[in-house]
Amino acid sequence: MIALITGATSGIGMASAKKLAKQGYDLIITGRRKDRLDKFSLELKSDFNIEVLALNFDVRNNDAVVENIGGLTEEWKNIDVLLNNAGLAAGLSPIQDGLISDWEQMIDTNVKGLLYVTKIVSQTMITRKKGHIVNIGSIAGKEVYPNGNVYCGTKHAVDALTKGMRIDLVKFGIKVSSIDPGMVDTEFSLVRLGDKEKADAVYDGLTPLYAEDIADAIDFIISRPAHVNINDMIIMPTAQASAAVVKRE
Repeated sequence: MIALITGATSGIGMASAKKLAKQGYDLIITGRRKDRLDKFSLELKSDFNIEVLALNFDVRNNDAVVENIGGLTEEWKNIDVLLNNAGLAAGLSPIQDGLISDWEQMIDTNVKGLLYVTKIVSQTMITRKKGHIVNIGSIAGKEVYPNGNVYCGTKHAVDALTKGMRIDLVKFGIKVSSIDPGMVDTEFSLVRLGDKEKADAVYDGLTPLYAEDIADAIDFIISRPAHVNINDMIIMPTAQASAAVVKRE
């Protein structure tokens, strides 16, 4: 079995790679940070005795996606599980103050990058009449919160695209699922806010989710029997009731 995980150099992607490696999957891992990617690849091979292919590219670049994923050898192209994990939030401003560069970064990564990768991988799955696509969404794809505007928009798009993919691909026997976490303590807030102190404060006074929690859920989703598909799974910390309502001690 082969799984492809985008954005595998940190957080949910990294935890999921370890979880799937433990289950015996050979892995294709992608990421923009080559040093991290190469180091993690070696760790996976050593710790789990699996085959790993590390692809260093940015999912926002369709030419790079086509070159790397479209150019997979026969040994690697028959992907059983695609985990569309690469994604980010940039900035936390009201719409009138938002930076165009932040908007484009989020749209290009969260929406277009997911589409670029899925288009290529799904074609091979269609030929084989099997496969499972899991998209990492967010509670921000179910609700909208103050200053979340464009990020929430991109995750609402992921939600809609997941439903559309499921409709388009069901006749080929391909499963399509999404998992939508609330607050997960990863690099997410650091990337969004650009300040470690501010990022740490996001999780003050509560126990958030951790990347391993989401990896466990992904493992559950992809390990269901052939006749079972988990369409969508929302996971929240106990202390988080909605996108904007959190109990802090």
